[in-house]
Amino acid sequence: MTSTDPSMNPGAPATGSRVAALEARSIVKSFGTVRALRGASFEAYPGEVTALVGDNGAGKSTLIKAMSGVYSPDAGEILVDGNAVRMSNPLDAAGLGIETVYQDLALAPDLDAAANVFLGRELRRLRFLTDQAEMRRQTAASFKMLGVGLVQDLRVPVASFSGGQRQSVAIARAAMWASHVIIMDEPTAALGVIQTGKVLELIDTVRARGLAVVFVSHNLPEVLQVADRIEVMRLGARVARFRRGEADVDRLIASISGAYANEVTA
Repeated sequence: MTSTDPSMNPGAPATGSRVAALEARSIVKSFGTVRALRGASFEAYPGEVTALVGDNGAGKSTLIKAMSGVYSPDAGEILVDGNAVRMSNPLDAAGLGIETVYQDLALAPDLDAAANVFLGRELRRLRFLTDQAEMRRQTAASFKMLGVGLVQDLRVPVASFSGGQRQSVAIARAAMWASHVIIMDEPTAALGVIQTGKVLELIDTVRARGLAVVFVSHNLPEVLQVADRIEVMRLGARVARFRRGEADVDRLIASISGAYANEVTA
């Protein structure tokens, strides 16, 4: 039997702790007769990586889309810095300092790295001309600050980049514009060992800047390596929360499969 007692819910923040940079409270979302989210909740805190894990169909993608303005919840609240907000589209989320890196990266392959970073936010000179030189300068400065060393030539189309290079561009773009939260959906799923290591280092750098990082992944060893907190979803609701060191792979698998829970679900 589960309990809402904090002693039985180790992943829950202590009373009087910081306000979450991004919070979902009791989110419900249905698509026709399919109820994808059944009162799902989630919190991400500044300067931390919060991992969101669960089996396929658990509701992870639906939840992050609700928190990034893609979907409007049928019920429940989204809060930014403790204040309830309404987001009708991803531009609303961007205006609140929330940026998302999806699995498909949403990069324009025929554009260079700087043009992708500034896509939709292009700098202009003489009102009509794109200031490519300034965009490349700012992109290079941002990449240097974030420690992105995989991209050597900012003038080359990203179509010629490796998977790790493209992922670095997508994360650096999000980090450049986010002021509160970066949501990353399976950022290392298609990468090799060396490229994955570079991306995880980049996530550490983003966390050190004080941003809240939401890290969605099926790779449980990676989750345990990078996450400060882990939240587990099952059947459209959160079923368990853990702080760093409170769970291992076996405990996470048990939570994902329904054999363990430390939180009562509706």
